[in-house]
This record gives sequence, structure tokens and C-alpha cells, in this order.
Amino acid sequence: MYRSNRLLLFVISVILCGILIALSVAGLTAPIGNLLAVPLQWVEGVANGLVMRTTGLAEDILTIQQLEERNRSLEAALAAYQAEIVELREIRHDYDRIAALLEYTRARQNEEYLVADVIGRDISAFTRVIFINRGARDGVTEGMPVVTEKGLVGRVTQVSANAAPVLLITDPISAVNARLLNSRAEGSVLGQAGGLRMTYIDLNATLQEGDTAVTSGLGGNFPEGIIIGQVTSIRQFQFELFQEAEIRSLNDFDRLETVLVITNFQPVDLSVFERPG
Repeated sequence: MYRSNRLLLFVISVILCGILIALSVAGLTAPIGNLLAVPLQWVEGVANGLVMRTTGLAEDILTIQQLEERNRSLEAALAAYQAEIVELREIRHDYDRIAALLEYTRARQNEEYLVADVIGRDISAFTRVIFINRGARDGVTEGMPVVTEKGLVGRVTQVSANAAPVLLITDPISAVNARLLNSRAEGSVLGQAGGLRMTYIDLNATLQEGDTAVTSGLGGNFPEGIIIGQVTSIRQFQFELFQEAEIRSLNDFDRLETVLVITNFQPVDLSVFERPG
């Protein structure tokens, strides 16, 4: 029974194929082909679109991966360049600072200098001290003046083997005998929280803003002629015995990095000449 059905199906199939072939030869199947071509073309277009989108998506994914890799490479290169720029800026900053100090030493050839780095600070409303990396091993002794190319910084107050504290001229207990270059008036520059003040100036002295205050050398604590700062304002009160002037140092004492110690100057102790009371 099963075999007879298969045989019958085969015969029918052969007959249908023959009929279709005959109709095709006679040209009678063309309308049916045209009718079926429209949906087949639509299906083909959809399939092609899907293939193109899939191909484009794969290409986009590959492009994104390449861009991400390129971005990582650029970020690594940028980090390396930034580190190099920072290093070069530090080198340039050190070069400019040392060159300025060297130029200052050439202008004052009668003095011998030792370059020192600032390694610590003790700065508050009551204390203005920095610490340098030079000490007794380097020939530093107590009382030696400390300067920069911009002017007087202070003086060494103590000495250890390889370090020393420097009392800044802005410290409240600091006093520097000074002279104004234009008026030649003398006085004492005292440290204070807001900066410097020159006091004990003769009432008859003619003071001008912008005048330069330098060390006078009186008292033997500092060499003569070291710049202290410039006069920014003048104060004169009725019934006072002296004039006062506010002095602005060119040094930024909160940002000192490198200083010079004058090693061939020894402070003079004038107390030995005082008469006993």
C-alpha cells in the first residue's frame, strides 16, 4: 500500500512537471512569474539590507575597538609628555633661580657665598624662621647673613652639623640697621606680621615713597649695602620724636627655595666695648 502511494505520487509529480514545462515553453507561465517576482524581490531586498546592516555593524565594532586602542595609546603618550613637561619646567625654574643668584654674586665680588636649599619653615604670627641644608660641616657659623638676588633674608641663629635655622628679617624680634639711599636717612628695620617697618628715622629727613632701604653696616650684624626693600608709605605723627616708613621686601618669604649664605662675614660683638654700669 505504501509503495503504491509513492508510485502514484511520483507519477503525478512527473505529469505536473511535464505540464509546467509545456506551459513554460508555450509562454503561459510568464504572468505567474511576474506576479511572484514582486514579493520575491521584496524578500531579497530585506535580506540584502539585513546583510549590509550586519556587515556595517561588524565594521563599526571593529572601528570602535581600533579607536579605543588608539585613544589608550594617545592617553599614555600624553601622560608621558606631561611628566616630561613638568620635569623640564622644574629644570628651567632651577636654572633661572641659580642664574639669578650667580649674577648677584658677580655683582658683589668682595663676598663669598654658599648656596643652600630651604628644607623647612616655622612661620606663624609669632615666629618667622626657615631651615637650610647647610651647617657646620659646610663652614656655616652662627650670625652669618642670608640673602637672595632680591635682597636680605635674615641671619643664621644656630648651627648643627648639616642644617641651620635662619631668623627672617620679618620676625618680630628681628632688627636691622638700615639706610635710605636717596635721603641717606638711617633707622632700624623691624620685623612685623604684615612685613617690615623702618623706625627711628630723623624727623628732619625728607622721605619719599619708592626709596630703597639697604643695610647700613652699623652695629656689625650685616654687611653694608644689602637691599632690604622699598618704602611704600611714610608715617609721621605729631609730638613723635621719629618718623616711620613701611618697607616692602622684594623677597616672597613664604616661597623661598634657594638662598645664599655669606660665609666670609663675621658679625661684630660690640657689647665687649660697653662700659659697665
